[in-house]
Amino acid sequence: MDTGYVRIGRRVREVRTWRGMSVTATAGLAGVSVSYLSMIERGERAVTKRSVLESLARALRVHPAELIGRPYDPFDEIFAGSRDAVVTLSDVLSGWWIGEVPDAPVRPWAEVLDDVRTLTALRAVSDFAAQVDLLPGLIRELLVAAADPRTEREALVPLISAYFGAGNIATRLGFPGLPALAADRIRRVAERLDDPVWTAVAAWGRAKLLSDTSRSRQYELAVAAAEQAPLERPETRGMCHLTAALASAAQGDADLAQTHLGEAEAMADQLSVMTSLWPAGLMNFGRTNVGIWRVCIGVELGWGAQVAEVAEQVRPETITPSRQAAFWMDYGRGLLTERRTRDEGVRALLRAEELAPQQVRCNVWVREAVVDLLTSGRTAGGDLRRFALRLGIAPNG
Repeated sequence: MDTGYVRIGRRVREVRTWRGMSVTATAGLAGVSVSYLSMIERGERAVTKRSVLESLARALRVHPAELIGRPYDPFDEIFAGSRDAVVTLSDVLSGWWIGEVPDAPVRPWAEVLDDVRTLTALRAVSDFAAQVDLLPGLIRELLVAAADPRTEREALVPLISAYFGAGNIATRLGFPGLPALAADRIRRVAERLDDPVWTAVAAWGRAKLLSDTSRSRQYELAVAAAEQAPLERPETRGMCHLTAALASAAQGDADLAQTHLGEAEAMADQLSVMTSLWPAGLMNFGRTNVGIWRVCIGVELGWGAQVAEVAEQVRPETITPSRQAAFWMDYGRGLLTERRTRDEGVRALLRAEELAPQQVRCNVWVREAVVDLLTSGRTAGGDLRRFALRLGIAPNG
């Protein structure tokens, strides 16, 4: 079946050929077998793990986004507009530091705060298009407010949230370089606050936004941030341990991943709620999120449908729709690995899409899983075909 979708394997083959590298040499550098790499390149095996994708990217000396194909082609109006808007957002991030005052219209402070609350609400449902439209103007206004002694302190924390939102969107849509720039802007604002609580948040943000460029360095930064985070904010320490857990799993260290998950769980137990609302728009830390990360890491470690045992303990309804969608995506991907749970896995992906459609439609692991199902002929029901179309995948044949 031709889906019209360029899989990771095809991009790997194209880059490898362009580099003049043999399959044997590439497989050796990536730490995979020649037969496995050959099957990936032929589209007979899907790339389902961060560890494999990132190992192949390192072997080929490219950013993982190059193999994923991001930024995705604008297969619908949402992403077509977002790609253009990210250019404007990039200009804002690179054009001004904290302390510099952009030439921006100044609205009443109450209206700016309304947009800050709107940004938090948009992030809760992963509305990337609306966020990327809102952020450039909001960041400019917050920079202006931060330069005014009357509103400086009140503007700095929302500015951290806005910069984190920018870095998160750049990561999701696949714009290399922008997440690191956003992390630097967060650090500068935290320094202006001169508060160890926010210094630790900035340190975690740096580790989080580093993501797939260097998992070993991400691990080091996350652990260091956990050590510096004040005891009164278990949310920061907990998120640091979750980030360290995923970095460990992406490097194939299951024991270390479980250790950090345990540390995060201990932090969550210190909270009186399932999900903490502090700080607004950034963390969503608590028992629910630890459970969601356990499912994600289980899939990364190859647990397959066994993640259902972990998922049974998670109460996704107690957290934001975007995190609920993350849960259903990873849960669904785990279930897709076995025939007996495959239909339930498809339903989980559809449930995720209902909660946060943009988040699901730009998720590489979902896209690869759907194409794998379609091309292998393991399942091709009407729901799956319609879902594939919404992902920009045209199942023909």
